[in-house]
Amino acid sequence: MADFVQTTVNKTAVRDLAVPIVSVTSFNNLIQSVIDDNPFGCVGYTGADGEAVAPVVRNREHYTAKVNFINGEGKRIGTVSLQSPTITAFEANAAAVMEDATIAAAMGGEAVRNSPGETYYAQLKCHDPSGDDFYVTFTRKTVRLSSYQDDTIRNAVETWADTVGTLE
Repeated sequence: MADFVQTTVNKTAVRDLAVPIVSVTSFNNLIQSVIDDNPFGCVGYTGADGEAVAPVVRNREHYTAKVNFINGEGKRIGTVSLQSPTITAFEANAAAVMEDATIAAAMGGEAVRNSPGETYYAQLKCHDPSGDDFYVTFTRKTVRLSSYQDDTIRNAVETWADTVGTLE
């Protein structure tokens, strides 16, 4: 009988944030700064299809808007959650629900945006000079480093995160 033989060691590390990222704009600015500034020293490469791939790319993302409906007594009587693939869709979908009189009438209350209850998710794929890919996933409350093998990658991400005030 053949045994499974370990071929790689992929690790995951998580940083819980003391304070959630305050807004989708702040969140997007953070993500874009990682893509633009490449603080982890990632390198571009040529993909299997022959296309050039940037050192850091958005791999996955989604954003969930929350709209509560409040009755005349100030009680929440309903909630609408809208998961969207982009920030543009997130904002447009939330605005559409906020302005939709038919939904408000059906819920029996006034639409109020629940910004603190909203969630943001963006996973960046980074190509290390060693040839390995790793992922840095951001939410409002955590930063997760995954699929890395070499601890120098974790050290680079941690050193960078220590310099970013919103990631404490």
